[in-house]
Amino acid sequence: MSEVPANTRPLDGPAPRLQAPPGATDCHIHLYLPGHRARPGGPAIPELATVEDYRRVQRRLSLERVVVTQSNAYQRDNAALLEALAELGPEKARGVAAVTPETSPRELEAWHAQGVRGARIMQLPGGAVTIDRMGEVERRIRPLGWHLMVQFNGRHLDDHRDALRRLEGDYIIDHIGKFMDPVPADDRRVDEILRLLDRGNAWFKICAGYEASLAGGPHYADVGAIARRVIAHAPERILWGSNWPHVGVPRAQYPDDAEQLDVLLEWASPEARQKILVDNPAALYGFGA
Repeated sequence: MSEVPANTRPLDGPAPRLQAPPGATDCHIHLYLPGHRARPGGPAIPELATVEDYRRVQRRLSLERVVVTQSNAYQRDNAALLEALAELGPEKARGVAAVTPETSPRELEAWHAQGVRGARIMQLPGGAVTIDRMGEVERRIRPLGWHLMVQFNGRHLDDHRDALRRLEGDYIIDHIGKFMDPVPADDRRVDEILRLLDRGNAWFKICAGYEASLAGGPHYADVGAIARRVIAHAPERILWGSNWPHVGVPRAQYPDDAEQLDVLLEWASPEARQKILVDNPAALYGFGA
């Protein structure tokens, strides 16, 4: 088997226009480390993306904390995630792992000690753990106070609404609802997202607008309209993530990392940005605790 090539993505560039506040957190990245192979059922690893690579991006964006999300490429093998958390350090990093109903309490406790605070649910191609097992996973992680990170096509929200309502613990609706294709901001499914947020245990992540947007960057006007409405409704329930290293799009469509942060200048007030980048992730992930 040929080795995965080293990272050749652009890591440096002009600083974003948004000056990140102290404690700013990137709540969604993936890492692809040497020595860890893709697993059957997931996508291939196009090139490595190491902790040091991300630290360059982090310095460019003036971010201090990060949440590493288990990559679909690794499926249910969390070894690369745990290695990355050890390298990043417990004061500055948290993780979201692939957890199944069969994952033992002993494993979960060990992962918790290493910085894991969530379980990934992915109802899109390549997902390692899907919504049909979400309730069982939520019961498994509840004693540790973890949350679920849930990604699905927002156009199919009706199919998942009841399962989301049954969750007792915290969960994140990922990727701006991931409406493919985007819907108007006053769509009834966006109304339903607001109702879910009002229940008190749902969060909404601003992340990877480029994956679903038809309008394109740097403004992503179509998904931006959804984001602005949700942020205005519940700024205390919003998170932000860069989605670096953007493996879901071809290199020709690779977005600028500063641009991914600067969308908050248009979508959120200064007060809301403080909550989104610092206060909300600190509360959900326990940074500073």
